[in-house]
Amino acid sequence: MKRIITFGEIMMRLNPEGYLRFVQAEKFEATYAGGEANVAVSLANYGLDAAFVTKLPAHEIGQSAINELRRYGVDTSSIVRGGERLGIYFVEKGASQRASKVIYDRAASAISKATAVDFDWEKIFDGADWFHFTGITPALGGEMPAICLTACQAAKRLGLTVSCDLNYRKKLWTREEAGKVMGELMPYVDVCIANEEDAKDVFGIAAENTDLNTGKISQDGYISVARQLTERFGCQKVAITLRGSISASDNEWAGMLYSEGKASFSPKYLVHIVDRVGGGDSFGGGLIYALLSGYDDQKAINFAVAASCLKHSVEHDFNLMSVSEVESLAGGNASGRVQR
Repeated sequence: MKRIITFGEIMMRLNPEGYLRFVQAEKFEATYAGGEANVAVSLANYGLDAAFVTKLPAHEIGQSAINELRRYGVDTSSIVRGGERLGIYFVEKGASQRASKVIYDRAASAISKATAVDFDWEKIFDGADWFHFTGITPALGGEMPAICLTACQAAKRLGLTVSCDLNYRKKLWTREEAGKVMGELMPYVDVCIANEEDAKDVFGIAAENTDLNTGKISQDGYISVARQLTERFGCQKVAITLRGSISASDNEWAGMLYSEGKASFSPKYLVHIVDRVGGGDSFGGGLIYALLSGYDDQKAINFAVAASCLKHSVEHDFNLMSVSEVESLAGGNASGRVQR
């Protein structure tokens, strides 16, 4: 069985019930999630050996986050305990023309205060095949950029495939900071994952003839983005999600996988959104599963996009779909009819 190590921050997610606004909320639903943790849950649901690495406080709230990961079969044995707090983020789900909103309360979280001695990467990577992190992890500051670099260097030295979702977060760092740090990490990355904006925000590589506000997407523009990322950093593959925003409730959803000078595009889905947070992570989890399963590029991008399409129908961050459900959609069964 293939083993995947993911590394990053898991937080408590608090959101009002249904589509209530923050100012209307009298109580909040509490769940746990984070970019790399979401990927680990997807991969565990697909039957792979997925481990999540982080640092969490040694109190009951930290334990609750671990328990949630264990519930879905994620290996938590390499999680370090220490620090004083678990990060929190608040989600207000948008609808129609009202956008979703996210408010972070994650300053001084345990993982952001981690030090290099917290993680023995030789031990963590023992028996592993793949290492995944996102641009959110080094953006946490402190020693995290250096820790990510050490992890990437160890992964490459030990023969692991390294994937990174650029995941630029303007509330965590500036474009200049992101460009400098990610520019040092990307030469170790075999599979780069990005959305329509990440490459532009982090590296100044923009897709031509594309307007994200109107939902206009240019395939040729994103082929150029992928080619430039490949040429600059030596990535073996670049995957880009293509979201056409009709409204907060309805999106067009597709993706592209680029390697060896060739681009493969998935079918386009019209998605009615239940919860879009974690959609990109479900794409990453689907892509990693597909590539580890030996799928060719076309089948891999079809699987990844179908997985993410289905995630938009699931409440909260984790993608709780099975391989057979994803394969059914990727195979063309998009009717949504009751399964009896």
